[in-house]
Amino acid sequence: MDKIILSKVEFYGYHGVFPEENKLGQRFYVDVELRMPLDKPGRSDRMEDSVSYAEVYELIKPIVEGKPFKLIEALAEAIASALLHHYTVINEVMIRVTKAHPPFDVHCQGVAVEITRSRQGEGRL
Repeated sequence: MDKIILSKVEFYGYHGVFPEENKLGQRFYVDVELRMPLDKPGRSDRMEDSVSYAEVYELIKPIVEGKPFKLIEALAEAIASALLHHYTVINEVMIRVTKAHPPFDVHCQGVAVEITRSRQGEGRL
């Protein structure tokens, strides 16, 4: 399947289990893979035949920067659901949400969840 990929899109959000996370916020990184046929836009060279990654960003931004979720799993699910609902041409999405600074004593570049949702499984969303 063809893909449009947005890598490590940076947002500032207030997600987390602890009250300090909801109050202070932190950076989150979102990776998005939109799996869909790209042969038509590849031949036509017309934006109308594809999905604008600028529009995808504008759809994701209020989700990540808006209402706090306790779990990044729920945040990823909300993003996947919104994308599948808004763009019927997308067959499947992969969403990875990375919390760059988890609130425990660990030395890493972040913790992440990755989910894949498809149009066939849309009832789960």
